[in-house]
Amino acid sequence: MNAVSSAPILKIANVVAGYTAGHPVLRGVNLIAQPGHITGVLGPNGAGKSTLLRAIAGFLQPSSGRIVLGDEDIAALPPHRHMERRIALLPQGRSTFPELTVAENIELGGWTMRGDRARLRQAVEAMFARYPHLRALRDRPAGSLSGGQQRAVEIARLVIGDPKVLLIDEPSVGLSPIVAAQVYRELEALKAEGRTILLVDQDVRAAIKIADYAYVLSSGRNDIEGDRSAFEGDLGVMVRRWLGV
Repeated sequence: MNAVSSAPILKIANVVAGYTAGHPVLRGVNLIAQPGHITGVLGPNGAGKSTLLRAIAGFLQPSSGRIVLGDEDIAALPPHRHMERRIALLPQGRSTFPELTVAENIELGGWTMRGDRARLRQAVEAMFARYPHLRALRDRPAGSLSGGQQRAVEIARLVIGDPKVLLIDEPSVGLSPIVAAQVYRELEALKAEGRTILLVDQDVRAAIKIADYAYVLSSGRNDIEGDRSAFEGDLGVMVRRWLGV
């Protein structure tokens, strides 16, 4: 796996997007994800965090605004064009295909290599080299694995295409604290390779611990933002405000 040494900057400018005409979830969101950094996106349920990731991944086209990768506005492009630009999404919750084997699930992440079977096989083997604990599970149905093992398969599927920009949605949901800590360490390792990571997380403390910069959304709009030091002392106050306490 080649390290990504020159991941492009990602800019979100005045993005308005939603699922029903006239009822936007995002109401003019602005964000900058610096290359080789982890940028956190925080906020209460319904703030638009997951919707933002879907728009960046191309699964939801904004009604207005710009999504700029490097110097290209990709807001109107379909999802497979985003994948070709090496943008990868790890969705919230379990996303393995339970009847497919571990190897088959990982292979699905190499969609852009589908025309070169030899290269795709090499990429799958590279994932088993990177995550050796999955090698013994390669022929097992993904649905038979534990939640932590399935998350590892999902991360391998995410990484197989050597993405420049990783969109990570609630990576620790349903995981034990020990497994969740392993996932966060892997995100830090991916960052160390020069990848740009946009992290949506309800675990505010865990996200702030690894994020270089964070944005808080509220009702589909920007609320506050700042680097790690701006949040570390006020997390309890922030969360209580979200809960209306």
